[in-house]
Amino acid sequence: MTLIDGKKIADDIKREIAAEVDQMVADGHRRPHLAAILVGHDGGSETYVANKVKACEMCGFRSTLIRFEDDVTEETLLQTIDELNRDPEVDGFIVQLPLPKHISEQKIIEAIDYRKDVDGFHPINVGRMSIGLPCFLSATPAGIIELLRRYEIPTRGANCVVLGRSNIVGKPVATLMMQKANPGNATVTVLHSASKDIKEKCAEADIIIAALGSPGFVTADMVKPGAVIIDVGTTRVPDATRKSGFRLRGDVDFENVAEKCSFITPVPGGVGPMTICSLMKNTLLAAKKEIYC
Repeated sequence: MTLIDGKKIADDIKREIAAEVDQMVADGHRRPHLAAILVGHDGGSETYVANKVKACEMCGFRSTLIRFEDDVTEETLLQTIDELNRDPEVDGFIVQLPLPKHISEQKIIEAIDYRKDVDGFHPINVGRMSIGLPCFLSATPAGIIELLRRYEIPTRGANCVVLGRSNIVGKPVATLMMQKANPGNATVTVLHSASKDIKEKCAEADIIIAALGSPGFVTADMVKPGAVIIDVGTTRVPDATRKSGFRLRGDVDFENVAEKCSFITPVPGGVGPMTICSLMKNTLLAAKKEIYC
């Protein structure tokens, strides 16, 4: 069994980005600039945005954090997005999800200029991805594909099961895995809450990408020997032994599944670091105007 070290790969990529940024600055260009909008004080979102700011520092980017309280109006948020859309000094920006219930997440996503949508959530980027055109790829799916590439895991003709159909992970990663590309060219089955015979279908898979948000869902009897397991789950579960009072647990029963696998991602330290790394790559692309002029 090979443990897929997402943190190491992400650090390697951030160093590669930093070297490219140093060259950009030496050539007289400004540093890439990523902005983030954070609403409220959700613990997970706070941690994630803090990690993004730290990643910007490692990559040599400028970063701006715009904070609002939970009671911010949708109108105010939309006005801020419009200002960022029109700011020539901002290459890309994100609105950290989830948002308070009185704000329409879809309305917010569609208000972002797709040329600055470095999260890859805008319908234009999603549509371009689905037909294989250049675009900003959703960060987590792009990170998964990069892990498969760097570990040279064969995907052509492989049976791939994606557990989950979210717009952020499940649907886009399924699309990328079936594209005519490497990694890609897999035969993809998407399973979700209404699917039947989930265990049996997983047991036939060469690659399982678990993105359900259900701790320990994938058990050893669902995994065939030699399968590749990509665990996207990051659910906080109580743990009295930790100072924080909780630990992160993935969608896979790691202790019992790992021994059956050829490759597996840990939680934490697997897919998570690659998500932020992909956001950095999209921001660099936005600054260089390599996708949208």
